[in-house]
Amino acid sequence: MPMFTDQRRQARKLRQSRVRKSLRGTSARPRLSVFRSEKHIYVQVISDETGQTLLTTSTLAPEVRGRVTKTTDVAAAKIVGEVVGKSCLDKGITAAVFDRNGFLYHGRVRAVAEGAREAGLKI
Repeated sequence: MPMFTDQRRQARKLRQSRVRKSLRGTSARPRLSVFRSEKHIYVQVISDETGQTLLTTSTLAPEVRGRVTKTTDVAAAKIVGEVVGKSCLDKGITAAVFDRNGFLYHGRVRAVAEGAREAGLKI
């Protein structure tokens, strides 16, 4: 494990808090939060008013696992975005606020947002 891991983690936490100051998820428009690890990508839909996670999915979910061969690429992240977008629409959620969680908006994080938009979720 590299020595600078803690510095990187602290820098991401700073970016995360800076973004979270202006983002609030409501029941009508919840927050779509993305976490990116080295092997997987995780997405939660959160209502900050009630403090509840409305739904969650990741590359570990059975509906995603059957459609991907590799969990670390952009294609898998796009599929996760599509699945979370369809799940939101099934629950009656038509719009969401995108929370990149301190990660840069490119690559897998961007693919999740694009997949959710293609599924019909307004971000």
